[in-house]
Amino acid sequence: MTSAPPNDPNSPDRLDAGDATQPGGASPASASRASRSSGIQGGSGTAPGLEGGASAAITGSRTTGPSRGRGGTRAAAPRSIAEVSFGRALAASVLSALVVAAVAHVVNALAYFVGGGSTFQVLAQVSAYFLWSSLFAFVLLVAFAALGGFRRWHNALVVGLVSGIVGAVLGTILTVTNGGQPLNSEVLGFAGASLVGINLIFVLAYAIATPTLGRRVWNAMLEARSAKDERPRTALVRVPATTLAEGQLTHLDRQPIDQQLADEQWERYVLAFEENGWKTREVPAAPDLADSVFVEDAVVLFGDTAVLTSPGALSRRGEIEGVEEAVRELGFAVESIQLPGTLDGGDVLKAGDKVYVGRSGRTNAEGIAQLRAIVAPLGYRVIPVPVTKTLHLKSQVTALPDGTVLGHPETVDAPELFDRFLAAPEPHGSAVVVLDEGTLLMSTSAPATAARLTDLGYRVVTVDVSEFEKLEGCVTCLSVRIR
Repeated sequence: MTSAPPNDPNSPDRLDAGDATQPGGASPASASRASRSSGIQGGSGTAPGLEGGASAAITGSRTTGPSRGRGGTRAAAPRSIAEVSFGRALAASVLSALVVAAVAHVVNALAYFVGGGSTFQVLAQVSAYFLWSSLFAFVLLVAFAALGGFRRWHNALVVGLVSGIVGAVLGTILTVTNGGQPLNSEVLGFAGASLVGINLIFVLAYAIATPTLGRRVWNAMLEARSAKDERPRTALVRVPATTLAEGQLTHLDRQPIDQQLADEQWERYVLAFEENGWKTREVPAAPDLADSVFVEDAVVLFGDTAVLTSPGALSRRGEIEGVEEAVRELGFAVESIQLPGTLDGGDVLKAGDKVYVGRSGRTNAEGIAQLRAIVAPLGYRVIPVPVTKTLHLKSQVTALPDGTVLGHPETVDAPELFDRFLAAPEPHGSAVVVLDEGTLLMSTSAPATAARLTDLGYRVVTVDVSEFEKLEGCVTCLSVRIR
């Protein structure tokens, strides 16, 4: 991969080597695609000094052409509130807060019921007295849960304690003033002192119930999959054009492209997903758009929201239409980056709730600002990253399942911006596709990196994408993953 300054967004020159969204095209499927019968070769050599095999071999063939992208098994449960829809996150927050409030209210009332002689009159009086306190604490819990306050138990403990204290104080003040007492320093002093008196059990109940019952309910709701909102684990792909050889180049000298071999490699790439539990769905072909096979540049997915990009290269802007059709059919809410903002999907790297965005020759400051405005309400945090050594950020780095960023040091502008960085021995080793928590898809062009990742406990599936690499492509840019 050659270092070079970023290109003019309207230049016809092609993308940087190893980019996550690169040249190609789309056209009516050739005879080799119609047959859809091929094998996938897996495996790679072992880097010197590294033990263990580098990959898992995949073999397979298709004698018929199955319809793709219509069903399948959903990926692993959401790991953060940013990975689920707003509706589910809100429902989880409300239900978990309701459980905590109900349990704390009952425990508090029963404690005074037993201590007050076990009469139902005492039970009724205590329930009425703490009603406002429970309501205030419930509202606070909903707000904190919606902000992700239940993600870790120690955060939930603090949330429960704060909600209990604030709810108890506000509830006591309101109860006393509703009884005719004016709000003054005496009432405020009584409310504060009640925290170690009449409200002590109330506060302790919230502090204990929130990190235990509340957090358990919250996590269960986020991980629940109903038939209504379940979406298959699907990879969007776009068939290569017969004009693939005309794809743009920026940093590599043009080499002859074997169209038939490229078609076969694309078929094997698609089969790699299907052999590993994914469904694939073909975006409508775009015969007049040479770069459209590299579909990742056209859209970035954030939970149930699809953000259509605004390609920095004028020649690629027609790619958006077919991709928009596909994501709308799949039920995504659609947002768009608008000119003068430009943004390529190859400049967007998601790692949990962090979104690293490359400020490159294809993505400008206005595009980054628009993306931030779209995804911040969804729970994501945009982190701009300078990109000068390659055309796109994902030419430099991709992310492993645990959020560790993988990249070839010689091509990464600012490795210090990433929380965890792992060096890849080869330039093509910086590109990995996460198939599941323990399985990665890589190119056969990076055997040493595959060996290193295997040694770290991953199962590595390799596919040959050499014809696409001649056009500065890689394994990430040939698909958009819906998980």
